[in-house]
Amino acid sequence: MTARAPVQLSPEDTAAVRSWVLHEDAQVLVLNKPAGLSSQGGRIRARTLDDLLWAFMRSNGKRPELVHRLDRDTSGVILAAKTKPAAGFLGRAIQARKLQKTYLALVSAAPEPQAGCINLSLRREEIGRESYMRVAAADAPGAQAATSLYTTLSVDPQGALVELSPVTGRMHQLRVHFAAIGRPLVGDARYGGALTFAGQAAPRLMLHAAALDFPHPEGGRCTVEAPPPDDFVRLLAAAGLTGTAAAS
Repeated sequence: MTARAPVQLSPEDTAAVRSWVLHEDAQVLVLNKPAGLSSQGGRIRARTLDDLLWAFMRSNGKRPELVHRLDRDTSGVILAAKTKPAAGFLGRAIQARKLQKTYLALVSAAPEPQAGCINLSLRREEIGRESYMRVAAADAPGAQAATSLYTTLSVDPQGALVELSPVTGRMHQLRVHFAAIGRPLVGDARYGGALTFAGQAAPRLMLHAAALDFPHPEGGRCTVEAPPPDDFVRLLAAAGLTGTAAAS
């Protein structure tokens, strides 16, 4: 699926990425990406998940290809295609909005109302060497329609746990939408999120891709879930919040 030269991985790198496998079959590979690892290369040259997929290289020199991305500090479920037909199938499914993504996030106070739909168009802006997304009028040049659904799962005086489902797939969509309603995600310094939660430092953006439901290239649908990582669970416990499963 790729003509790029293989990346040489250490035994530790190979063992790590293989330990993140949530589901694998002949067509797809689903991984539980840790926070702090970029999905693909960008301005900063560092080892990425895309590089680590060479751990799954087949005898013909081909390896899986990511079909979507997660932000560097977002943990959780991410999907790769193992064959060219699967990549094409999943690419079309994404364009048709047939993938259902469920995220968990921490906010410093519950949104009002506690469940709803955010419809705010977004536009990409370049500030120096960084890319940002901003809310924009629907008819503004470069604006893209963006829709996010949300439900509050658990509330405490120190904060709330929310479940988020993006209908569209714009860069930083959930982060910007929640900042726009006055509830930036905990740890999201770029968009105004608090850097502490329940009296503890937030080590990163507190956003976790908890579940992905997608049409399988061989028919039917496949649902894969990933439990929140330790840093997320630790802050939940500090605030006395419950309901960490996407199905809660």
